[in-house]
This record gives sequence, structure tokens and C-alpha cells, in this order.
Amino acid sequence: MPDLVLFAAVLAVAGALAGLIAGLLGVGGGIVIVPVLFYLLPAAGVPEDLCMHMAVATSLATIVTTSIISARSHYKRGGVDVALLKGLAPAIVLGAVIGVILGGKASGSTLTLIFAVIALIVSVHMAFFKGRQIGTGGVPGQPVRSLIGLIIGGISVVMGIGGGTLSVPIFSLSGMEMRRAVGTAAAIGLLIALPGTIGFAITGWGEPGLPQGSVGYVSLIGFALIAPLSMLFAPLGAKLAHTIPQVWLSRVFALFLVATSIKMLTSL
Repeated sequence: MPDLVLFAAVLAVAGALAGLIAGLLGVGGGIVIVPVLFYLLPAAGVPEDLCMHMAVATSLATIVTTSIISARSHYKRGGVDVALLKGLAPAIVLGAVIGVILGGKASGSTLTLIFAVIALIVSVHMAFFKGRQIGTGGVPGQPVRSLIGLIIGGISVVMGIGGGTLSVPIFSLSGMEMRRAVGTAAAIGLLIALPGTIGFAITGWGEPGLPQGSVGYVSLIGFALIAPLSMLFAPLGAKLAHTIPQVWLSRVFALFLVATSIKMLTSL
């Protein structure tokens, strides 16, 4: 019983932290949830070869609810670029579907290495951000925009994250105001997480060794323990994002990217 209580408490705290990060930085919180689940699931009797699939799938399920709350909070403050979101949506969803297919067959080590290196490079720029951008004309038009959407959707769903880790730097580097980049990224999380969750539920259906309370690779128990506090803390993070000066928001995100890169590199 004490082990079960500790298990539930750790997931609840992870959910609260994930929600805060989701609202503050426009990410889905998966960067917190995935490693926590990955290390906890073996203790719950889940076979090691299924832990990462379940961690990614369950993380995406929690991002569905968290991103809705986070994006809504940013939208009320005028922090979501709806036109850009509509333009990117088809490519992001397609990328997420492709990511689910690849995620079930590949380890993702190459993608992890590429992303970790790119994140480190971007974090250096963000850490010293002083109102300068690489571009000023906004996110490029087609076909570059569709390519960006495919990359964001594909890589994010394989990693079980909401997409903000990639989209926020891309948006800010192209000249978008930081708070607006964060708000738009929060909405993108839903476009990635919803097809990702459905896909992993289908691909994991009937997989031997999955614990009770699972729909495919999605753990309903994990979702129930993480999602409530994640949803509760997401609006607080969004409020902080519109309160903290932009330069500090950029530096916070830079630190977040560094931590993400280190985690991914060490996982290799």
C-alpha cells in the first residue's frame, strides 16, 4: 500500500509540474511525464520493452487535456496566432500520424540525437535573446511551412511531447513575439497529442504484457493520476507567461531546452 501511495503521489506531482510548464512555455509537459513514467512503470510490473511505448502514449493522452486548458488561457489573452495555426494544422496532424507509425518500429535514436543537437544550438540563441531574430517576416510560406509542420508533428509524437520544444524556437526565430509563440505552441499540442494518442491506442491494442487499465499503450490509471493536476496548473503557467518579461521567458525556455537536450543525449 505505501508503494501504491508513493506511486500515485509521484505521478500527481509530475502532473502539476507538467501543467505549469505547459502553460508557461507552450509545451505539453511530456518532457516531465515521459521520463517519470519510464522509470516508474517497471516498478508497476510493466515489461521493460513496453515501458517507453506506454510512457509516450500516456504522456500524449495527458497532453490532450492540458493543451486544451493551456491554449484556451493563452487565447483569452490574445496569445494564439489562429491563422498560422490553421495553416500548419494539416501538416502537423500528418506528421503526427507518420510519427506514430515510425514510433512503433524504430528506436528513434537518430531523431533523438539530431533534435538534442538542434535544441542545444537554439538554446544558446534563446539565452542571449535581446529582441533579435533571424527573420522578421514571420513563419515562411508554403511549401516550407508544411515541411515545418511535418517535422514538428513527427518528432514530437515519437518523443511523447507537445511540440512546443520545436515550435517555440522556430516561431521566435522567425520574428514572432515570444508570448504569442508560446500561446500558439500550446494549441499545437492538441494537434499532435490527439492523433498520437489514438494511434498508440490502436497500435498497442492486444499487445501481450500490457497491464490492466490500458487501452493499447495508453495507461488509463496513469492518465487519471496525472491529468487533473496538470489541467489545474496549466492556467497558472499561462498567466505567468503573460506576466514575466520576455527576456526572462526566453531564458527560462533556453534552460528548458538545455535540460531536454541533456536528457535525450544521456538516454542514448
